[in-house]
Amino acid sequence: MNGARWLVQALEAEGVDTIFGYPGGAIMPFYDALHGAALKHVLVRHEQGAAFAANGFARASGRVGVCVATSGPGASNLVTGIADAMLDSVPMVIITGQVATPLMGTDAFQELDVFGMTLPIVKHSFLLRSVDELPNVVAEAFRIARSGRPGPVLIDLPKDVQIGDAAHLGAHIPSTADVMPACADHALHEAAALISQAERPVVYGGGGIILGDALEAFREFADLTQIPTVLTLRALGALPPAHPANLGMLGMHGSRAANLAVQESDLLIVVGARFDDRATGKLAEFAPLARIVHLDGDSCEVGKLRAADVSVCGDVATSLSRLGAPCAAQMRGRHAAARTAWRDLCAQRREKFAARYDAPGDKVFAPALLKRMSELAPDATVACDVGQHQMWVAQHWRFDHPRKHLTSGALGAMGFGLPAAIGAQMEDPSRRVVCVSGDGSFMMNVQELATLKRYRVPVKIILLDNSALGMVRQWQELFFERRYSEIDLSDNPDFAQVARAFGIQALSVDKAADVEAALAALLAADGPALLHVAIDTAANVWPLVPPNHNNAQMLDADEATSLDVGDAFAPVTESAAATSAKESSHALPV
Repeated sequence: MNGARWLVQALEAEGVDTIFGYPGGAIMPFYDALHGAALKHVLVRHEQGAAFAANGFARASGRVGVCVATSGPGASNLVTGIADAMLDSVPMVIITGQVATPLMGTDAFQELDVFGMTLPIVKHSFLLRSVDELPNVVAEAFRIARSGRPGPVLIDLPKDVQIGDAAHLGAHIPSTADVMPACADHALHEAAALISQAERPVVYGGGGIILGDALEAFREFADLTQIPTVLTLRALGALPPAHPANLGMLGMHGSRAANLAVQESDLLIVVGARFDDRATGKLAEFAPLARIVHLDGDSCEVGKLRAADVSVCGDVATSLSRLGAPCAAQMRGRHAAARTAWRDLCAQRREKFAARYDAPGDKVFAPALLKRMSELAPDATVACDVGQHQMWVAQHWRFDHPRKHLTSGALGAMGFGLPAAIGAQMEDPSRRVVCVSGDGSFMMNVQELATLKRYRVPVKIILLDNSALGMVRQWQELFFERRYSEIDLSDNPDFAQVARAFGIQALSVDKAADVEAALAALLAADGPALLHVAIDTAANVWPLVPPNHNNAQMLDADEATSLDVGDAFAPVTESAAATSAKESSHALPV
């Protein structure tokens, strides 16, 4: 029983059944200990793929994802996936090999200070010096990863610790996660009082809903109060798409109904959201008339970017449950007529500004394809890459649960989609998993097609190919006077042929009339399959809030075409935005 074998048994005791990794010299004793163990190891083809796969595993399930790599380049290749987990609060334990302790600091072969390198992007780091530290380190790593606001924890494991005698160590005993404290009573009373005074309240829901295990409480609150609700990218699915209160996503590529509601609201009930710049637009002009009730499990987020009139820190599920009934009663009391008119206006706007799918021409219209795929596979978990296709998925896929939408939110890491999809599928083989990628993102971790093939992971890939770095191209078109710089990907390979070279079934479509049959064939394929979709290079994501503008100043394709780019996006003063919002609010039916 050496340190590596003890660690393998400890992982099993923590409930880990699947790990993702790539072996090398400094981690070789651990891989030797895996031989014959019950743990399933998934051999990826690049360490970044291991980190993203563990990330997708954790996002889809809420369980701790585990990845393993060797020292030096193995560890450094994990960094992007670790950063993504930190910024999106994903529970992970990362195990890296390290040179033996006597060699540390000598510039030994493949020595790298991964402990120091990852300090800003982990919840905690451990660098072991002896076998005796293993029981406490492993228990603390998993406890920290799971507790409070989840996140990644690093265990840097020198080679001599792995081979050291561990016969004297007892069986591993996992530590329980910390219990989230309840909110103070006075804060809930103050929140209820402020809500009772509002005529135009809006709920602004974020990723903290699912992180705080508050989905059921959030939906109950929405059902009871019927307050118009907007959601961030990572909260999509927190309310069913057809829920009468659901106005959709807010922010840069959010719906007009959502953005207008926020800008005209007199109270924002913020639940597990952090006022991210992609959600708020110009922060100084975000919801200029609104007072703020902020519920969050992480007190550091409350007041960080926008001062809260009432701070409700603590267990979000408990807070929502306690607020639901009193707030529902208040909705029927004072200001009831005004609130009814407000709900009606928001509902009307949702219908008026609903997305259209009747694009002219015979080319494939990506939003229509994605909407249709969500209808054909309503149970699917979607792992998405980053770019235009990411926003189209957010806008047009009808998610019914946040854990079915796996996307790199805060970091925006291209190459996330395919390995994350593998991780989600490995966590639950019965789950239907779809990866939506773009031609730019797909090439960043294309090697993981080999992982799909080896394990016959039945992920279905929709690859939207516009022969460009689409989001960068769109911004260069709108904000850089069409000076297109280094966005041309017209020399892409034939992606269907690439997939077939890896042993993956593939088909292609480039006409709208053929989309229905192509999607049906993709879903019917046995095992992994790829659908290569050629789309218009000039296609843009609409609507769009330009940089340094507030969320009421959205553009669609017609407005962007008719305006002079240089003048159209000049900064708008705060007072002008506030005046506009006041005029809009005064025009509301009451």
